[in-house]
Amino acid sequence: RVDEWTDVDRKRVMNDIISAMFKKNFMEELFKPQDLYSKKALRTVYDRLAHTSIMRLNQASMDKLYDLMTMAFKYQVLLCPRPRDILLVTFNHLDAIKDFISDSPGILNQVDETFRQLIETYNCLSDGEFQLIRQTLLIFFQDMHIRVSIFLKDKVQNSNGRFVLPISGPVPWGTEVPGLIRIFNHKGVEVKRAEFTSAGNYVTPQREGSFELYGDRVLKLGTNMYSVTRPVETHMSGSSKNLASQAKENIAPNPLAKEELNFLARLLGGLDIQKPAGGETGFRLNLFTTDEEEEHAAQTRPEELSYKVINIEATQEPGRRAELSRILGELEVAEPRPGSAEKGEDLLALMDGL
Repeated sequence: RVDEWTDVDRKRVMNDIISAMFKKNFMEELFKPQDLYSKKALRTVYDRLAHTSIMRLNQASMDKLYDLMTMAFKYQVLLCPRPRDILLVTFNHLDAIKDFISDSPGILNQVDETFRQLIETYNCLSDGEFQLIRQTLLIFFQDMHIRVSIFLKDKVQNSNGRFVLPISGPVPWGTEVPGLIRIFNHKGVEVKRAEFTSAGNYVTPQREGSFELYGDRVLKLGTNMYSVTRPVETHMSGSSKNLASQAKENIAPNPLAKEELNFLARLLGGLDIQKPAGGETGFRLNLFTTDEEEEHAAQTRPEELSYKVINIEATQEPGRRAELSRILGELEVAEPRPGSAEKGEDLLALMDGL
């Protein structure tokens, strides 16, 4: 039934999206050393991933889904007890994904291969390098303060959209509960101790989370926050609206725009959009209570936060080539080009090779 979200639909959509997300060439591009890309680039990839199945979302529902994803991820990165635990959050994400496709061994192998790549790439990094990763991610999300009902009800987000840092609970692994000051002399010998009362109720963690392919992550950040069924709403806070109107991202020409478009073309070239077969019509997912509520959300959302997703079809059709050339022309990237090389020549050559 077109109007009903069945378990069969759910499994099919999850299999399609996860299979596309962990496709080998897509992962290879993501694992290449590169600078952090813009919010517009992230949104473009996210939009393409969400539509790799027969499921379709209107703009307002897509905006809401993206808001939920970005704020949930910001919350997880912000509350990591130590920078290295970002990897445990990622492993929690992958563990949950593996549960979705436990009866699809082919897709499960794709996820496990990505798991092994993450372990090989990141397990050897120092604490300082993980701190740099954490700060880079937080800078990316620092101006996003969208209120999410599930966070507001759990008292982990204030009414202005900012998250509340806890002052109780387990301390980071490898650290001690606050309350003791040790004083050492120039030879490194402890000469004096002083105790103080901390403001929070801290406890020592029992064990460190597992950084292996299988194991207890201990950390709960990154696990399913929707395990208790309840409606989830997103609202723009006043500060977010002001910041968004001031920022107006990408109005000025971006010197990395051409490289970013090439990056997106390589990524999206490996993602196939599933089209309903035969007489199948597919189905639309509405994250709002009614269609009218969805339409109203689309009309009232600030233009600066819609990201204006770039549509790239990595095909060799003449029309697609012209569209890519037009996009490159609009970017107005001023850089020296030898001889009569046409704008976007390297991108079009890349498209031909896909």
